[in-house]
Amino acid sequence: MQLTIGQKVAYPNQGICLVEGTRTCTIADTAMEGFTLRVLNDNSTIFVPACNAESVGIRPIISLAKCRQFMATLSDDFECISCDWKIRSREFADKLHSGSIFDAADVLKKLTFLSYEKKLSFREQTMLEKAKFLIVSEVSNADNKRHGHTETEVCQLIEAACLKHREIQPSMAAVAH
Repeated sequence: MQLTIGQKVAYPNQGICLVEGTRTCTIADTAMEGFTLRVLNDNSTIFVPACNAESVGIRPIISLAKCRQFMATLSDDFECISCDWKIRSREFADKLHSGSIFDAADVLKKLTFLSYEKKLSFREQTMLEKAKFLIVSEVSNADNKRHGHTETEVCQLIEAACLKHREIQPSMAAVAH
């Protein structure tokens, strides 16, 4: 994967990073070429060996056209949610680790829907907040919008998706615990 200094990239489960440079790092007597990434959310740095950049899921942030397509589908209905919390938890964790903004949207839709039905567990609430953060940060960077405006728009679209889904899966309250 070719990255350039100054490029913004999406790092799975971390959010948007800025490619700050390249460097050689010696690990166990082996010199590795890699990239230094700055996580924009918390200003931390990550070293990623160049040979691993693609396999860890680093990708360029979505284009403006893809961003608009994404926002247009954000209010779409979604598949039914598993009643088994173990299956849900694994599915949501896998989707957040995939690095796909579309997978993060699915997690956000489903957990938002569940939050209307029951109090989310600490883990579910953390995943909901992480999914929202990943989406809002990427969309606001792709579309050059203010973070607050993007978050409001995303929340409204997710709420619309949940209202559509209520017709298919009316209540999980009795089985979602």
